[in-house]
Amino acid sequence: MFTFFKKRRSLTIIAPMSGKYIPLENVPDPVFSEKIMGNGIAIEPTDGNVYSPIDGEVILIPPTKHAIGLRAVDGTEILIHIGLETVTLDGNGFHLLVDVGDKITVGQKLAEVQLNYIRTHAKSIVTPIVITNDSDGKKTYTIPNPKEVIGGKTEVLTITEN
Repeated sequence: MFTFFKKRRSLTIIAPMSGKYIPLENVPDPVFSEKIMGNGIAIEPTDGNVYSPIDGEVILIPPTKHAIGLRAVDGTEILIHIGLETVTLDGNGFHLLVDVGDKITVGQKLAEVQLNYIRTHAKSIVTPIVITNDSDGKKTYTIPNPKEVIGGKTEVLTITEN
């Protein structure tokens, strides 16, 4: 009834990898560029360190280790998909430092990735970071569009609940 008294919640997402910022629409894979998996951003990484973009919990690590699913304290779910068509690598080139169920904090190292291996054996090293649980469209995304980002430090996305 009095929705104007309700405080709008927001969540700031930090870059999980260092590198070049890429708008999600420019990712060379329609699953991501058409936002089928969800809204977000992408990074073309310059090193293989993967950091937590939020405080929360690890909720998904496929056997192929090419992606990490996270749930923020506020319930927002984030997928870090390391490279494109990397599921075919069957875990080669990926060294994870966390397990499903682990509590995580912003800037905590989650994985070490061999970018040269991925660059050679997969379609691309471009890493989409998408919000996977906003099917109702009730969130507003603010993207600062930085040119370069520093993993574990640069703000790349703010999500505000409408």
